Amino acid sequence: MSITALGYIGVHSSKLDDWSSLASGLLGMQKVEGSRDTGVFRMDDRKQRFIVTGEAGDRLAFMGWETENASTLDALAGRLEAHGVDVRRATHALADARRVADLIAFDDPGGNRIEVFHGAEVADALFVPGRPISGFRTGPLGMGHAVLNVVDAEALMPFYRDALGFHVSDYGLKPYPLYFFHVNGRHHSFAMVGSGKLGIHHFMVELTSLDDVGQGYDLAQLESGRVAYTLGRHTNDFMTSFYAHTPSGFFVEYGWNGRVIDPATWRPHETFDGPSFWGHERLYMPEEQRKRLRDMRLDAAARGVRAPLPVENCEWLGSLIARQ
Repeated sequence: MSITALGYIGVHSSKLDDWSSLASGLLGMQKVEGSRDTGVFRMDDRKQRFIVTGEAGDRLAFMGWETENASTLDALAGRLEAHGVDVRRATHALADARRVADLIAFDDPGGNRIEVFHGAEVADALFVPGRPISGFRTGPLGMGHAVLNVVDAEALMPFYRDALGFHVSDYGLKPYPLYFFHVNGRHHSFAMVGSGKLGIHHFMVELTSLDDVGQGYDLAQLESGRVAYTLGRHTNDFMTSFYAHTPSGFFVEYGWNGRVIDPATWRPHETFDGPSFWGHERLYMPEEQRKRLRDMRLDAAARGVRAPLPVENCEWLGSLIARQ
């Protein structure tokens, strides 16, 4: 794969104080020095992972995808151009602002700006979280994942799968089309929701401790209307998480213990059990829509659908599950 991870995300928003409160105070990111009109946040040893531009509009500004080196970046640019994509080489000033060695930029068919880079800068100082947390699960897995609302998911498949080289992890067609893609061992770094809308649905950051998520959930519940999805567990990536409303009208997922796959042996498949094993009650939805998703969870529970038990330390149990 020429793209190796989701490196950073930027959003357009002039609500810098609100974003700083959420990113640092709830999520635990570290706010670092940016320009007067920009919010910049760290999650690990990288100089930046999340950027709030200060520009009005409250929408996704860009997704920054990482590639290994200059050669793979150039090869990807050539492949995109062969697919008819208008690829633009970034200026040195933009590369400096993104804290990378070099990058290219282009739009997907839905108008979302994508940047691909190599050579992310590493900070000299240690990461200092905005609130006491154990840390974020990043490294080779990237900063997390991003999920977009799209009008027609099938229409964007050739771009993300064939031109960009993302690999389908799995997909579901009910209650709405959902396609999940991996670029490394994280079950998905990108997904599309065929909701008929446009814009970002949510981005996810993963913690190294369940207690970090639980304590974040307690903090979120202290704020009226902050929690969008209650605590729950997803059926495909096994993530235990809750979702919070952001100042820009979309969601952020705060999770733990997401599934890591082997991209070399993974086979894409359709899923039928809905998004979650339990929880994830969509508090913002009308009751009719909430009931439809709730009924899917209850049906899965009645059939005993659940994540497999970890088998790393038990050869007998692992062989038993493999035979079933």
